Amino acid sequence: MTTEVHRFGIAENRGQFVQQLVQVLLVGFAIGMTRTVVPALAESEFGVARGSFVLLSAFVIAFGVVKGVLNFVAGRLSERIGRKKVLVLGWIVALPIPFLIAFAPNWNWIVAATVLLGINQGLCWSMTQTSKLDLTRPTQRGVTIGLNEFSGYIGVALAGIITSYAATLMGPRQGLLAFGVVVIAAGLILSMVFVRDTLPWARSEARNHLANGNQDKAMSTWDVFALMTWRDRRLAAISQAGLVEKFVDALVWVIYPVFLFDRGLTLPEIGWVVGMYGMVWGGSQLVTGRLSDKVGRRWPNVTGMWICGAGVAMMVMGEGSVWWSLSAAVSGLGMALLYPNLSAAVADIASPTWRGSAIGIYRFWRDLGYAVGALGFGVAANVTGQIEAAFWFVALAMFASGALLFAWGEETHPGISAAKL
Repeated sequence: MTTEVHRFGIAENRGQFVQQLVQVLLVGFAIGMTRTVVPALAESEFGVARGSFVLLSAFVIAFGVVKGVLNFVAGRLSERIGRKKVLVLGWIVALPIPFLIAFAPNWNWIVAATVLLGINQGLCWSMTQTSKLDLTRPTQRGVTIGLNEFSGYIGVALAGIITSYAATLMGPRQGLLAFGVVVIAAGLILSMVFVRDTLPWARSEARNHLANGNQDKAMSTWDVFALMTWRDRRLAAISQAGLVEKFVDALVWVIYPVFLFDRGLTLPEIGWVVGMYGMVWGGSQLVTGRLSDKVGRRWPNVTGMWICGAGVAMMVMGEGSVWWSLSAAVSGLGMALLYPNLSAAVADIASPTWRGSAIGIYRFWRDLGYAVGALGFGVAANVTGQIEAAFWFVALAMFASGALLFAWGEETHPGISAAKL
């Protein structure tokens, strides 16, 4: 029997690489459809009392907890049953989401829909990233994750803009229903028909890794979790930075639409301001992921934390659509510097035999940041009675986390620093 030879590299696996880019674009569409319309109309459409910032944040808190746990599960599960099955399962779970939103009698239904969205994102987005890393070479990790996150967050940005117009033309519920059904059906069909499982590539790399004299000890789930969380200072620094940077995304999701709607912007105008954050974030990753393959991961990650925090602070320091769009763009640029390169740093350190688990656990801590951040800025805004307190809470957290990443972190790029465990 002939053993299949697995070739590594973006060009060598162009067809499957493109299929995975399409998948993450659709995953971005799925989460992006809740980014503009749902928070802005929480009071008028779904009955959330004005000023109830913690209640408003409840759907993102639920999303963060569920997605964080599912990231953890998805990484380990994919090493047992394969990447494709986990991806398909994620799309099946998403099928009820647009119907729950469209027929929601109250905010509890939105929270329930977001729980399913968290499962979908935890399973699907994790697999698109892991699958691309399976297919590519170590020297291409920065550009690989940059392309993955570019496609996903361009999807998030475009979905926010498209659904804001759809809601204006068709009504909020009908617009979200139509968009959601098309996106989720497309994701499920394409994943079932065209996507290949990339677990054989990961196993082939692991065999090559051992053949080259690298002897990896067996790593249980708990061993990898402990390494990611406290035993390895580099990985702990990356994990805490990942958790805190999600405070920004939670703020953009929950508070930005309410903040801008209260200041008189229409849904399409809000869609463009919030979309500026996602488009700059997504588009810049075409450069920042490749940049880290040349200059290393550490400085893009640290400076990205601080630039992103500065953009958040800018939002409440000026007025007008132009200023708010500029502020959102600054946060997007900072996020583009750190987002693919925190993940790339994890992939640099982790062995191919437990990389899927390491990425899953990093993504567990990172996406738990949705819940921690939303709870934190929700409480800050509730206690002060000022929505601006939410922005300052997140900005200060980003500056502090960036300082910790600077103090504990090291360069991990395999061509720059011998950081392999």
